[in-house]
Amino acid sequence: MGLLIEGKWHDQWYDTSKHGGEFVRESAKLRDWVTADGSAGPAGQRAVPAEAGRFHLYVSLACPWAHRTLIMRKLKGLEDLIGVSWVSPLMLDQGWTYHESEGASGDPVNGVEYHRELYTLTDPHYTGRVTVPVLWDRQAGRIVNNESAELVRILNAAFDDLAGNRLDFYPEDLRETIDAVNEDVYEHINNGVYKSGFATEQQVYEKHVSALFEALDRIEARLDANRYLAGEWLTEADVRLFTTLVRFDAVYHGHFKCNFRRIEDYPNLSNYLRELYQWPGVAETVSIDHIKRHYYYSHDTINPTRIVPKGPLLDFERPHDRERLAGQGIREKG
Repeated sequence: MGLLIEGKWHDQWYDTSKHGGEFVRESAKLRDWVTADGSAGPAGQRAVPAEAGRFHLYVSLACPWAHRTLIMRKLKGLEDLIGVSWVSPLMLDQGWTYHESEGASGDPVNGVEYHRELYTLTDPHYTGRVTVPVLWDRQAGRIVNNESAELVRILNAAFDDLAGNRLDFYPEDLRETIDAVNEDVYEHINNGVYKSGFATEQQVYEKHVSALFEALDRIEARLDANRYLAGEWLTEADVRLFTTLVRFDAVYHGHFKCNFRRIEDYPNLSNYLRELYQWPGVAETVSIDHIKRHYYYSHDTINPTRIVPKGPLLDFERPHDRERLAGQGIREKG
């Protein structure tokens, strides 16, 4: 995972020594918005109007943060409005690439070879980590936004009239609940696996891996009485948790040493994971091949042999028991 400094590429891993062995994630820096009519975003952000064919989504099939946006694009029926390209799963000394020989899609929009070029096309002097996902504005020739949580909400709202899709993954009356769940899940699960796996001091690792499984225990208990994280309705909170759960047993359990338990060992979480995987369209966004090749091959500080394990054997198509709980599906707006 490299970065740009004044527009120049540096193959530089996270410096945990500055933080006592802690992995500290850098905040996204490109935070403009897309709204239906180009009016300001929810916090007053500069925005551009939603238009068919204007935007292109660049993702990694391996990355859980990018995976959120792929799922939202699918569930909101935006495939004909927003194109998509994906990088190679092998993130090596040049960072994310679009090398088709390694499983990337190529880049039909800008023709770039390296993902970092999208950042320097946006700002020739860009300084910061080069991350996925990004939403590209073809008309302006720049990245609009590279914060996955905001992109989820942009996709949920901005293109409704164009797509004729009124599904709502962030209903107003559930927002307080969704925000509270998101905060816990992000801090201790989504990012918790990274804080465990990238820790370089024993006590730091132990602190975060313990917090991770305490949070999983909380979610397991929550799902005993609730079909989805916010109750009867599937929301963005479920999408955000799913992308970590679907990678957990294949990668985080072994590669990141998050090995108190597997998701398969949790009755509610494992059934919930299978229900979400089986939701129409979701399985099409999951690439276990990209996931395993990326983590085990790219993180040579953790896995210097770069051997990608054959297992575990995962069957997300098995029946689940979530019908025992009341569920309404996805709320519609209006």
